Amino acid sequence: MSGRAISRRSAIASTVGLVLTPTVLRAQGAANFPNHPIRVIVSTAAGGGVDAFARLVAAHMQTVLNQPLPVENKAGAGGSFAADLVYHSAPDGYVLLASQPAPITTNPLLIKGLNYDPTKLEPVAIMSHIPNVLLVRPDFPGKTVQDLIAYAKANPGKLNYASQGVGTTSHLTAELFSSIAGVKLTHVPYKGTGRRSTTSSPAMSICSSPSCRPRCSCTRPERRASLPSPPSSACPPSQISRR
Repeated sequence: MSGRAISRRSAIASTVGLVLTPTVLRAQGAANFPNHPIRVIVSTAAGGGVDAFARLVAAHMQTVLNQPLPVENKAGAGGSFAADLVYHSAPDGYVLLASQPAPITTNPLLIKGLNYDPTKLEPVAIMSHIPNVLLVRPDFPGKTVQDLIAYAKANPGKLNYASQGVGTTSHLTAELFSSIAGVKLTHVPYKGTGRRSTTSSPAMSICSSPSCRPRCSCTRPERRASLPSPPSSACPPSQISRR
């Protein structure tokens, strides 16, 4: 662990692709840090990619620091609930935030009246960098991304998609897909990837690959070594794997 001083609050900034891990604290307490448990606040519900990576990192840090790192899931408001909790905690390095990008990037632009300043959180490290993937229900009447677009154009507003919350990566990626494809989709937000994955109601969803592999189509233009079976949505014929 680094011994550099931190005058701002520490944060684990995780994402569906980007995550940060903790550093130490201000100079006066650095010599005996840590001397009690460090809380890791996860901005999503249990079961999703952010939660999984946060628990892996916390477990490793616990062996290195010789202190417990209990993980607490505080989902809500696209991750802003957890960010607000960490922001208003003591800036001593004992409360860390593990989150998707939204609480420290897009939420301040999308949500009015946030009671925290994301620029005052201290980013520490990237924990993961992973692609988003597109998936559909097993009974969806189509086999390719082109079929999906055609169906959405023929049924404007009738194709529902699930996300892990308003303003999250899955929400914004789906809206980008909708804009590029020229289709109208209906958003159904959930509190986290885990809860979203347990429902069969929305017809489609976009999520981080660890949360839904291998039942997906990768949104990157090329195939990933970690996702050899699902096709790329940018590579014809772009078949969609089922959940």
